[in-house]
Amino acid sequence: MSTTRSLPTPGPATARRGSPHVLGLAAGLLVLLAVLVLSLGLGARQLSPAEVWHGLVDPNAPGWTAVHEMRLPRTLLGLLAGTALGLAGGVMQALTRNPLADPGLLGINAGASAAVASAAAFLGVSSFSGYVWCALAGAAVVAVLVYAVGGGRGATPARLALAGSALNATLYSYVSAVMLLDTASLDKMRFWTVGSLAGAQPSTVLGVLPFVAVGALLALGLARPLNALALGDDAARALGARPGTVRAAAIVAVTLLCGAATAACGPIVFVGLMVPHLVRALTGPDLRKLLPYCAVLAPVLLLGADVLGRVLGRPGELQVGIVTAVLGGPFFLYFARRGKARA
Repeated sequence: MSTTRSLPTPGPATARRGSPHVLGLAAGLLVLLAVLVLSLGLGARQLSPAEVWHGLVDPNAPGWTAVHEMRLPRTLLGLLAGTALGLAGGVMQALTRNPLADPGLLGINAGASAAVASAAAFLGVSSFSGYVWCALAGAAVVAVLVYAVGGGRGATPARLALAGSALNATLYSYVSAVMLLDTASLDKMRFWTVGSLAGAQPSTVLGVLPFVAVGALLALGLARPLNALALGDDAARALGARPGTVRAAAIVAVTLLCGAATAACGPIVFVGLMVPHLVRALTGPDLRKLLPYCAVLAPVLLLGADVLGRVLGRPGELQVGIVTAVLGGPFFLYFARRGKARA
């Protein structure tokens, strides 16, 4: 007599099992749409949703210039940068097995910042096309250094974190020294260094798009291997994953995402920390669910912070990097203390 049992066919209960995830993503997309409308409507001149729509589609509308030349590039850049930072944060937290890790933990943001600061101070680079390649090169060099110092294919999360923290502190000290010694660079980059969407141009959006797209696809494709890696290297190998290759690919994804976002907006902090940590409470640790939520909700946080900075700073504005730092600092301290109490 055969002992083989047939698998149960999917029934209504099985079909409903994935519906909360889909509904949650749909709700997140609706919230993102609302924040996009707010970002397009708020500024020196407030536009209603109807005026925003006419400003988008009608060249003769009064709001056409404000929407297309200033607010649309800024909003699209916030959407891309938020997606990049959210995905980078989710991948970094999975890679280091630390729910409070930030994309800057491995020094990748610091590497991008150091390269851009050096290019601006010593080579006279001032355009985004120059910044992005410098940022990617700096991020890639630091990523390789961290990976090598952390042990290469035998790297552990703890060794990666320690190597990244050391390089992070060194490089940000270097950036501060360059900016203080070169007044022209300080004047030219003072908004960039705090993190800002204010200088967005259509060329910036088009320049950052391919890097974010490739990094996002790579990050989403790593969801299953990183899930296996969370069980330990031996278990991951048993499940068909190669830990060294997965870690290297994850660092490439984070390099593309963080390098592009940093070149375009400056080193914006805490977005990659807060969003994956909050999303994990909804989805659990499964990256196949967590990363899509991060891609949707991180732009909500970044654009929401940008809108809040415009409202609170009137008639000027607070840079988005300042707002995220003010929001993220207490958040980090609260969860760090709660984790310590649990331990």
